[in-house]
Formats: sequence, C-alpha cells, structure tokens
Amino acid sequence: MAENQSKAATRANSPAQAPVLRPGRAADPVPAPLEAGSQPSAPAAGADAAKGAETLPVDQAPDTATGSEEASGDDQHRDAGSSKPERILAESRQRKLRLMLRQCDRVLLMDFELLAMNGWPDNYTMAEARRGRDLWLFSALIAAAIFLSGLTGFVPAWIAGGGFGAFVIILLLGIPAVRRIYTTKPSYLDLLMTRQRMLREARQHVAHLEGSDGLIWQCARMSDFNPALKNTRFGHLLRLSENRGLARQLTRREHVRLYLIYLLEAEKAYSRVQKAFFEGNQEAIDQGWEEVAAEPEPRT
Repeated sequence: MAENQSKAATRANSPAQAPVLRPGRAADPVPAPLEAGSQPSAPAAGADAAKGAETLPVDQAPDTATGSEEASGDDQHRDAGSSKPERILAESRQRKLRLMLRQCDRVLLMDFELLAMNGWPDNYTMAEARRGRDLWLFSALIAAAIFLSGLTGFVPAWIAGGGFGAFVIILLLGIPAVRRIYTTKPSYLDLLMTRQRMLREARQHVAHLEGSDGLIWQCARMSDFNPALKNTRFGHLLRLSENRGLARQLTRREHVRLYLIYLLEAEKAYSRVQKAFFEGNQEAIDQGWEEVAAEPEPRT
C-alpha cells in the first residue's frame, strides 16, 4: 500500500504529458492500386461505360435526333390539320366575294348626272307654260271666230279683216323660231320634249347597266355589307331586274330616281366588299395559302 501511495505521489509530481495524435481518415481518398486478377469497382465501370458511349461510331450512337424530327413532324402535321378548316372557310369566303365583285362591277359605270335628271322641268314651270299655251289657243280661236263672222256678214268687213290679221300674227307667235325673238321662256311643247328626251336617255343608260343578265337583283347579295339594300321599297325594282324588264318599266322620273338611290347604296356595298376581299387576300398571302389568294380571272 505504501508502494502504491509513492507511485501516486510520483505521478502527481511529474509534469503533464502532451496528447497523443492518432492518424485519421484521409480527406481525398485515393483508389488503391488494383492487384492482378481483381475486379474493378462499380464507379470505375460506370465511367468506362460513359467513355465508351462517347467513342461509339456515328451509326451506333443513340437515335435522339430522329426522335426530335419525328416529334416536330407530328407537330407540323397537327398544325396543318387544324388550319385546314380555316383555309377551306377562307377559300369559300374569297370565292363568294370574288363572285359578288364580278357580278356587280357595272355599278361603277353609273352616270349620276344622267340618272339624277337635274334639268328636269318641275311642275310649276309646266303649269305656267300650260297657261301660256291655253292663252295662245284662246286668242287664236277668238281671232278665227271674228274672221268667220265677217264672211257671213254678221260683223263689218273691216272688223273681219282685223280678225284675220290677228289670227295670222297669233299663229306666227306659236312657231318656235319666231317665239324665241320676244321671249326666252320655253313653251309647253318644249318642256314636254325635254322631259321625254331625259327619260329616254335615262332608260337607255339603265338598259346598258342592266345588260342581258340584270344588275341590281345580283347586287342584292351584298346586303350583308349594306343593310339599306334590304329595304322593301326596292322590291318591285328587284323583281323587274330579275325578269330582265326593268328598263321598259321606268316610265316616270320617280322610278329612275329610286333606281339611282339603289345604285348609290350598291356602290357603297361594293366598296366594302372590295375592301373585305383585299384584306382576305392579304391574310391568305400571310398564311401561305396561295390557292386562296388567287387573283380573279380577267373579264373578256
């Protein structure tokens, strides 16, 4: 026991010893060299496989490009299938607009001044000319009666002679060449002839516009672009145009003016149809639809 106590005292009196460091795990372990006949580890095998895949010939590489091309081809086919109905609708619409423009292009030949009849004699002018005509006829009859009365001896001869002279002067005043000497107002006969001439020229122009197939009844297809063409007051004109007998039935100025109003509305609709056709044509060109964007055939 005394020996143990002396050892403990000696350990306590000796200086403190430094701690002992033992070797630990390496920070970056280095693969141990392979011995002869040993198998390589799994990571090394995986690296060799990746390297081998990189060094494969072109014909043995994975066919990834072919798969992407097939996918893009499927997308293009799907896009073409979805755009086919739109192309068909666009082609049908352009064909319809082209037909409207072809059938109604004669509205651009309209002569407004000829159909408006701005120089048409009004009713007041006609009534005034009719009163002048009636006064001329009454004066001529009075002079003729006086002259005939002198032949029968009912009145003196000098009065009968004066009546005959007045009758001759009145007849001369009825001649247009003599009448223009003392007045510039047209006679009732001149006004009637003016009306007939203007109406005849208007009917000839309408017959030229209508042609052999009719015009305004074909322009009624453009009513979607101008609802005014659906007005019921044009119904009679449309029926006559469809039956190819419109020009013969225009016997009054009101009929010609109504025809002119319809042509003006049809001209507005024609300009809108033309604008829609050009817009659709440009859209078809942008989409690459060449058959839709085909130009209309020139008329012969």
